Amino acid sequence: MGKSIYILGIESSCDDTSASVILNGKVLSNVVANQEVHSKYGGVVPELASRAHQQNIVPVVQQALAQANVNKTQLSAIAFTRGPGLMGSLLVGTSFAKSLAFGLEIPLIDVNHMQAHILAHFIEDANNKQPPFPFICLTISGGHTQIVKVTDYFKMEVLGETIDDAVGEAFDKSAKILGLPYPGGPLIDKHAQLGNPKAFAFTKPKVGNLDFSFSGLKTGILYFIQKQQRINPNFIDENLNDICASIQYTIVEILMDKLKNAVKETGIKHIAIAGGVSANSSIRERLQLAEKHFGWATYIPKFEYTTDNAAMIAITGYLKYLNKTYADVSVTAKARLKVVE
Repeated sequence: MGKSIYILGIESSCDDTSASVILNGKVLSNVVANQEVHSKYGGVVPELASRAHQQNIVPVVQQALAQANVNKTQLSAIAFTRGPGLMGSLLVGTSFAKSLAFGLEIPLIDVNHMQAHILAHFIEDANNKQPPFPFICLTISGGHTQIVKVTDYFKMEVLGETIDDAVGEAFDKSAKILGLPYPGGPLIDKHAQLGNPKAFAFTKPKVGNLDFSFSGLKTGILYFIQKQQRINPNFIDENLNDICASIQYTIVEILMDKLKNAVKETGIKHIAIAGGVSANSSIRERLQLAEKHFGWATYIPKFEYTTDNAAMIAITGYLKYLNKTYADVSVTAKARLKVVE
């Protein structure tokens, strides 16, 4: 048995403060503090987010260490989210991680949040099967929609991405049009399960083979709802489940079309999903069906590793630690960071 490598991961890119301890790739704790403060504003307020991180970060880290039954002196390294994300939020995690690593005299490891979503598939867990290289990963969240070819842990290439809005945004904005509270994506999913996906037809945007566009779809949904409400003011209430099912069906169709194109172009049939929207029941279902229909091997992460969480930061930190890829103490947070940077 080799030595025990304990990595503390810290995630603070948006509105969740999270800390996780992993031992040689296995999660011992993954603590997430959600911020309730944003729901009444219908979206994340950056200033409020960074303040909440400052309040949450010490108790969250303490809880993660306690749950893992690990003393901070046992830690091998501290991994933290460098970006992309909200600058104020990232700064809280970055400065905390730096001072802790400096105080404990252990390596500091900066993590690219987008890579971490993909590398969450390598968390050692009794139930998960890990994708072999090379594989295709569809990264879908509130801020990102990308098809990434993954040839090695840190060798990734973006094959296609959104030219405007991210898919999570399309879900949330559609929910807003329907008068559903923020975050609306999960609510659309909930109502969609009770509706008819073919009730209303929305046009799919025409963009490149592997690229995405969601702004036209959102406008189409808005105009459709406005038109129907002029005819029947109770249209939304009377058809909510069907509207949600039709919106979700269209979005998932768009995602699946692009994945089929990616498989055709690369010949790679190992397909993974990552990011917050990969919690969506319909995309999970369609991917499982694709195993039967197209002979793909699909990799679907556990729910707790889909949204922003520190376990994915810790596993990425662990893989970088094995490579001795440490950060310098002069490292700074970066709000915009590409998956391949």
